[in-house]
Amino acid sequence: MHPSKTRRQFLRTGAGFPALALLDLLSRDGFFGTAQAAPATTTPARSLLAAKPSHFPSKAKHVVFLFMNGAPSQVDTFDPKPTLDKHHGQSYKGPLTVGSNGRPVGYLMKSPFPFQNHGQSGLPISSLFPHTAKHADDLCVIRSMYTDTAAHASGCLQMNTGAITIGKPCLGSWLSYGLGTDNESLPSFVVMIDPRGGPIGSASNWTAGYMPAAYQGTLFRATGDPLLDLATPQGVTPATQRSSLDLLEKLNKEHLATRASESELAARIHSYELAYRMQTTAADVVDLNREDEKTREMYGLNNKLTADFGRKCLITRRLIEKGVRFIQLYSGGGHIEDTWDGHNDCITNHTLHAGETDQPIAALITDLKRSGLWDETLLVWGGEFGRTPTSEGVNKPGRDHDWYGFSMWLAGAGVKGGQAIGSTDEIGFKAEEEPVHVSDLHATILHLMGLDHTKLTYFYQGMNQRITGVRGNVVKQVLA
Repeated sequence: MHPSKTRRQFLRTGAGFPALALLDLLSRDGFFGTAQAAPATTTPARSLLAAKPSHFPSKAKHVVFLFMNGAPSQVDTFDPKPTLDKHHGQSYKGPLTVGSNGRPVGYLMKSPFPFQNHGQSGLPISSLFPHTAKHADDLCVIRSMYTDTAAHASGCLQMNTGAITIGKPCLGSWLSYGLGTDNESLPSFVVMIDPRGGPIGSASNWTAGYMPAAYQGTLFRATGDPLLDLATPQGVTPATQRSSLDLLEKLNKEHLATRASESELAARIHSYELAYRMQTTAADVVDLNREDEKTREMYGLNNKLTADFGRKCLITRRLIEKGVRFIQLYSGGGHIEDTWDGHNDCITNHTLHAGETDQPIAALITDLKRSGLWDETLLVWGGEFGRTPTSEGVNKPGRDHDWYGFSMWLAGAGVKGGQAIGSTDEIGFKAEEEPVHVSDLHATILHLMGLDHTKLTYFYQGMNQRITGVRGNVVKQVLA
């Protein structure tokens, strides 16, 4: 075992004042404790993110996950159910006797949002999405999704990491691990949350888990500075800052030599250098003043309802232009009605959140096509599960959690659009035809990115781990 250096010993190595900033940051993170025995060498975080070849050729190079936090209702969005119209208000006589958290199972409730067929494909989409519906022929709707949990925290975790427990790497981390990045001035994996708050489980949803911390998501803000404390301190010249960073990098190599197993330390050191490069690049990406008025209007930046998600979608297009691998946008934050979790009034709830996101998402699709990025970008839309076809009471138009059958859609590179895959039962409660588990969705996304989910493994706890565990099949009907 190698004894850890004290603060005094660290300064005596000749670091001097340039090391004080790093010393303070590392002290806050608890790195001046007892170090465990470690290999003599380690892989720098920068090398971990080097671009890697895919398992096989693919069109998709980037993924945008449009996460509708709180769980949108399938029967009000992409899964029309005429039977609900016929039996609206009648008692539910199905297998579910108690809803989530002991809530009573109410009455069959028709959708208040009429469906129409759109595009040459005639894909049914509800009135909640008039803008997205214009791209119906690009959408591949999976109507038979199902998951293993009825709770938001574990549901978000499973949709992101493949597991209902904390500590597993998320999809963005697996893609960063498997493919690396083509841009050294921005993170490989960016997350933008809702201004009302993050998802339940917070950063566990974009964690690298047992992988090196270099693969975790970087949280961007859609307004102001993308990252806090990114600007150079007043009075510090670029030459001075560069000289200090070079000295710190030299000292860091000595410090890291006896702590090779601490991936968080390697990632933290890498983040200082990345932050230096991002001072210009990230600021440019979020500076939307350079966009013309037509583009700003298309994304809804001049409308209070759509401005926030519109900014995030426009920043997403700019991140893709810079080569960022995986971008996740959250709609809905906090709890209950601030998310898509429409227990009390699903009608008002979904009208609000669909209204906030519909125009920006359609604008992103249009803009990706216009910029030539559509053929290399995969879009994924959905939440952690769905909602029941029943109300939660006679005069309470809310819907409970439904993890037995719900809808998601994919579009873009490698996806066969203008189709609906699978189906739920006649009232939209449970997946019946061609059920698709979350692990199948992950396998399909990885396949579209040129990765075989059975070969994309990480050795941990004596076995080759993978995001799909021992499950997962590529949904071949999705593929173009």
